Amino acid sequence: MKTKPSIIAQKLLNLYRQHHVIFGGWKSVNQIFINEASPEVMMEIKELPTGKMLAQHIENLRSGKTPIDSIAPSLTPYGGLMSESSFESIPLSDSELAELENALADFVPDTNGLAKIKSLDIVKRLGDDWQIAIRSALYGNKQMLDRWKIVLKTERAYYLWKIANDILVSPISERSRAQIQADLPEYETYLPMFGDSGKELLSKLRIFVSSI
Repeated sequence: MKTKPSIIAQKLLNLYRQHHVIFGGWKSVNQIFINEASPEVMMEIKELPTGKMLAQHIENLRSGKTPIDSIAPSLTPYGGLMSESSFESIPLSDSELAELENALADFVPDTNGLAKIKSLDIVKRLGDDWQIAIRSALYGNKQMLDRWKIVLKTERAYYLWKIANDILVSPISERSRAQIQADLPEYETYLPMFGDSGKELLSKLRIFVSSI
């Protein structure tokens, strides 16, 4: 069965938003944009939040205005704030580094553990950009970086848990079904972290995607 344009559009938008964690960065995702953004998909993209920016980026790629390994600064998702290079110069003070190191050593992957991380001074200082900014700041410190990845994985798991439950209690729509199908690999990765409850929720999502 041919994949619906709405599902492909949601997948491409996810790639656009998450380019900073994809191996190969813009060079990799831009090639996917060029290959998969058919006219029908482009129409769907423009209807999605921030989709008009992605549509313009794809048009720039196809016209040659934007090189395959880059993006126009004005079209960068989140205003460029999710690019790791934006945070390379952010220093951690000795006290912030010590506080972070202690917190990571004691981190437990649950809601209380996340709450303790989010209460750190460094996290408050960085605001909404704390995840990628701290990951960049820890570059070169493998032990702390590995622990930080556990924090990010836990945060992502709880985020997807909330999104999945919110969608399932809302009226069924073609767009929400497309969103779930596009994100299903992530749900399959993270929801099993919640044990039987996570597996049950994953089963409901699969039924939701396949329902008519």
